[in-house]
Amino acid sequence: MTETEPLVLDEIQEIEINLLIEGLYQKYGYDFRGYVRASLRRRIMNRMKAEQLPTITALLDKVLHEPGYLGRLLNDLSIRMTEMYRDPDFFSAFRNDVVPLLRELPQIRIWHAGCATGEEVYSMAILLHEEGLADRTTIYATDMNEKALTAAQTRAFPLKKMQQYTKNYLKAGGKKAFSEYYTTDHQFAYFHPILEENLIFAQHNLVTDGSFNEFHVILCRNVMIYFDNDLQQQVHALMYNSLAKGGFIGLGSKESILFMPKGMHYEEFHPQERIYRKV
Repeated sequence: MTETEPLVLDEIQEIEINLLIEGLYQKYGYDFRGYVRASLRRRIMNRMKAEQLPTITALLDKVLHEPGYLGRLLNDLSIRMTEMYRDPDFFSAFRNDVVPLLRELPQIRIWHAGCATGEEVYSMAILLHEEGLADRTTIYATDMNEKALTAAQTRAFPLKKMQQYTKNYLKAGGKKAFSEYYTTDHQFAYFHPILEENLIFAQHNLVTDGSFNEFHVILCRNVMIYFDNDLQQQVHALMYNSLAKGGFIGLGSKESILFMPKGMHYEEFHPQERIYRKV
């Protein structure tokens, strides 16, 4: 089954899921109430089965009373699907069409919202190095998942994924041998420390936290497909207030900004790759 296929639960289980989501919000401040239920159901049930728990209520009991258990559940509920140069055509469009306009700025601020374990953040860092913009760019990479951020800061990714990542890099317009950017051991590829210069990782929850700077580029790709319409509107408002005039926002291939309340304030800069510019 995929994330989009319906998972049918009985009435009691639906009540239990509502209680679990409310418990996470009331006790810890993590607000999943506006997430698409189909994905939440699947992730909750997978955790319940992994722990061999008889009911969702038993899972809630662990969340409320067992120290350290919250992190395990958050790791399941947060969005971690990512890869380096994911959707290579997006990065190619960014390099060819957005970068020339960023060159006009003395300083550049980029926000990767919902960065997960950082693969796309380091992809952008490499792109900016190749385009000569790294020294005047600060990348803010945020996620609600502290464990994912810790993983991102290691700059280490499974060696077995490098073949696919290399293909993505080349398709995205990479200018060097991708292997120049990392060293390896028998298990991991370790990306060079120079890529984390002017790179700031921080915990930030798109659902509950506010704006913290003004940015020239905001990348929030393949995150809002997990949000219901009301939550999408809330997050788009946050991004609108965080984006400088003339700034760019990049979304995932199945996401759009045009039907949001502030949609009229954007132009379709590169519609095929979901890149919009605030006007």
